[in-house]
Amino acid sequence: MTLKNLKSVQKTLGLLLMVFSITMLTPVAVALIYQEQNIAPFLYSFGATFFFGCLLWLPSQKASTEIRLREGFMIVVLFWVVLSSFGAMPFFFLLNISFTNAIFESTSGLTTTGATILSGLDDLPRSILFYRQQLQWLGGLGIVVLAVALLPILGIGGMQMYRAESSAIKETKFTPRQSETAKALGTIYLLLTLLCAFCYKLAGMDGFDAICHAFTTVAIGGFSTHDANFGFFGSYSAVYWVASVFMFLAGINFSLHFFAWKNKSFAGYIKNSEFKTYFVLMLVAVLIVSGTLFFSANTSNTQSGVTETLFQVVSIGTTTGFTTANYGTWPLIVPFFLLLFSLVGGCVGSTGGGLKVVRWLVLFKEVRREVLRLIHPRAEILIKINKHSVDQAVLDSIWGFIAAYLILHLSMMCLLLATGLDLVTSLSAITASLNNLGPGLGDVFANYNSIGGFAKWVCITAMLLGRLEIFALLIIFTRAFWQD
Repeated sequence: MTLKNLKSVQKTLGLLLMVFSITMLTPVAVALIYQEQNIAPFLYSFGATFFFGCLLWLPSQKASTEIRLREGFMIVVLFWVVLSSFGAMPFFFLLNISFTNAIFESTSGLTTTGATILSGLDDLPRSILFYRQQLQWLGGLGIVVLAVALLPILGIGGMQMYRAESSAIKETKFTPRQSETAKALGTIYLLLTLLCAFCYKLAGMDGFDAICHAFTTVAIGGFSTHDANFGFFGSYSAVYWVASVFMFLAGINFSLHFFAWKNKSFAGYIKNSEFKTYFVLMLVAVLIVSGTLFFSANTSNTQSGVTETLFQVVSIGTTTGFTTANYGTWPLIVPFFLLLFSLVGGCVGSTGGGLKVVRWLVLFKEVRREVLRLIHPRAEILIKINKHSVDQAVLDSIWGFIAAYLILHLSMMCLLLATGLDLVTSLSAITASLNNLGPGLGDVFANYNSIGGFAKWVCITAMLLGRLEIFALLIIFTRAFWQD
């Protein structure tokens, strides 16, 4: 990669930092509204972020705006890494926590993981609580725009998956201009957030909680403004239903929302193979968990029991990570099953984490094909998604992704075990971080503050790997990437 190409990356990153710095002023407004005396940390963070953004942008402002594939990879990776680093400053200045803890909280927020090192949330200033929620909302917006509008164009991860869902690459271009695409996706994301906040308010939340939880619901983030998470709203069953509906919607490919809005029709959902699989898997998981809890006498078939079960399955299944008051008291098999269920995650082009539904759908069809080949060795059996054949290159990429996921998962789990953590904690922490889920089991059920600094950095790396679909981060560490 030449110096000229790096200038383009530098220019883009500088602009991103300057724009990101503006978002640190909204908590200032919240602090003024609630008459809190903690404005200075946000102003310091704003000034430092804007200043460094200018330092990057000014020397490179005349650089070419043309972005090649490699620059695209660099920008996507640096988007999450650099913004997570600068996003940590308000936590560091205001809460007086360690550098590692600040980076952990910021990365968890921006990657929409939802793992936290903080406790006593109910007593924290509303400005920092709003900032945490806002981080996840911005991260979710970035995911939607990058994954749906930009990544297919750059060929980063999403293109191959979209080939599995559509007949041609051009179908990923929802509008003639990519800027218009990003604008349309951002509009849908914003409208969905506003609608969610309105429904939360009607369901019984106060205005502040409604806005904050709408941010993290649509972003599939999992941060809450209360230590008890959604258990704080235990007496409001309508809150659980609102959350379940909007988490489910946020886990759907945003391109389907776009086409439904554009065509004024829901036919796109019904015809989409990934959506149908997503819906069926959620339904099956709800039935399994409900049956397990019923026969264990842990809950009953009352409306409240069904509501809580549905909420928790959708929350973990979409990798949101919201929890209820009773979640920790359920038989261990249920949280463990849900942890494994988070491997499925949301659909491609959604704010959800995990391995994505379409990958599992393709793998299932691949396994079925191999079984049939044993019976009919000479048969030509095609794998189809949405009535279009899946290329062998796509299958190879999926198997490669799964292999990389397993290798990284086991390696990082061993690193956590080496720090002295028990098997349940190590397994769940890495699984929750790689899947961008948040809450784990064992020592990381409530928060991650009890694990050591090295373990936190391992989890930070896992969050970034999960958000960047692994290969987008790994590729920049290869020699071939830096050679022209």
